Amino acid sequence: MEAAFMDSGTTVDKGENARLSSFVGAIAIADLVKTTLGPKGMDKILQRISEHDQSVSVTNDGATILKSINLDNAAAKVLVDIARVQDDEVGDGTTSVAVLCGELLREAEDLINQRIHPQTIAEGWRLARKAAREALEASAVDNSGDEAKFRQDLHKIACTTLSSKLLTYEKDYFANLAVDAVMRLKGSNNLDHIQVLKKPGGHLRDSYLEEGFLLDKKIGVGQPKRIENAKILLANTSMDTDKIKIYGSRVRVDSLNKVAEIEEAEKARMRQKCEKIIAHGCNVFINRQLIYNLPESIFTERGVMAIEHADFDGIERLAAVTGGEVVSTFDRPDLVTMGECDIIEEVMIGEDKVIRLGGCKSGEACSIVLRGASSHVLDEAERSLHDALCILTATVKEPRIICGGGCTEVLMAQAIDRQVESTPGKKALAMASFARALRQLPAIVADNGGYDSAELVTQLRAAHASGKDNYGLDMYNGTIGDMTELGVAESFKSKLCVLMSASEAAEMILRVDDIIRCAPRAREGY
Repeated sequence: MEAAFMDSGTTVDKGENARLSSFVGAIAIADLVKTTLGPKGMDKILQRISEHDQSVSVTNDGATILKSINLDNAAAKVLVDIARVQDDEVGDGTTSVAVLCGELLREAEDLINQRIHPQTIAEGWRLARKAAREALEASAVDNSGDEAKFRQDLHKIACTTLSSKLLTYEKDYFANLAVDAVMRLKGSNNLDHIQVLKKPGGHLRDSYLEEGFLLDKKIGVGQPKRIENAKILLANTSMDTDKIKIYGSRVRVDSLNKVAEIEEAEKARMRQKCEKIIAHGCNVFINRQLIYNLPESIFTERGVMAIEHADFDGIERLAAVTGGEVVSTFDRPDLVTMGECDIIEEVMIGEDKVIRLGGCKSGEACSIVLRGASSHVLDEAERSLHDALCILTATVKEPRIICGGGCTEVLMAQAIDRQVESTPGKKALAMASFARALRQLPAIVADNGGYDSAELVTQLRAAHASGKDNYGLDMYNGTIGDMTELGVAESFKSKLCVLMSASEAAEMILRVDDIIRCAPRAREGY
């Protein structure tokens, strides 16, 4: 009926068709990333098919996979969005949140086929979510008062995060790197102070943590390669006006002498600018933009180390690390805050030279140098390490930890099942479906490892029913075991975000009854 009142190009899917379209799209996306879940998860090859970009990346990071896919289904885009938010908020659990949302919608599809209204299902889910959250909070442990124990907790969380990534076979080594880097931040949680530098060559085990800051740039010709007690002037200014850009301007003169005069005037202005910079009392000048030959030679004469083209990210990070300000004008030296560090020197990493800033004013600065066989390995190693760093900084803010290995999912499901027994009406069916969806997560992890998921999950339920609340899946032996003894721990904040985000997104998709596609308004005259 609505079609009679709508412009051509506008379509409406109603009722069952709209709901089915939403469910199918979201479940398909969840199934796509399902096989990457857990320590035995598989990887995906992402191959771009653009004319100008045909790069390939190999990853099992849920957020990276989902961000790379072009989607037309509205519900599928909601799943991609919650995975992206989980990645931004916590850094880990991106696959879990998409898979849990998909499993909830799979359960909802069965309930709707039994003629249970979506609002009733949503109401039951809200009760189940409350019970699950209470069980999760009750199982959380906080060791932040004891520094040694808290460091052990961080190491366990980093190992658990890295066990599903490329770095799994060197997870102890990289977990120590990540924990050392995060502990240096002293609670500031500013990941800008941790730089990850990728250098092809060697093995992953050759990676190391460098105390200080590494800049992958070159020092100017003939300038000092080592300076102690450096006073650093950070700038974002044009240092390339010592030549006339003939292609960028029109100059009308009656002789070549006039051109020479203009060039000399340009050079005089550049000399004046260099004198103003040197007047600040700096012995190191780092510029975001290029530094041409004339200013470079002036800095060389004065014994000032000049580093060009430090990029926007590099100059911002340097400002945070050295305690300086990025300046563009040089008329008021008294208002400029310069960066400081104990030593700047050129060092070799593999075959490449980089600049090392040691003893920075911001003492928490450090760099992690990643070595690896190829750019694909390094890219995936960087993504894995970034997830570990993010989850550790989130844990420093919210220090509670929980057991991993599917332990908390079964624990939450049992808490919901207990409440189902005392809940009247059809809401109880929705609550039971929420518990089944939670139990699907350890089942999927077991399936991905090639084990019998039905056997392991029933053993896990029996163990929890007998009071063994710390039991979860031991994926290396294909059995169940005590997660505290095995050292499998996860961040409370990460698991809570997965639970809340997935259930809220599933509820939002469940409540859809119409999908309206609107054609863009045509411009007049076209």
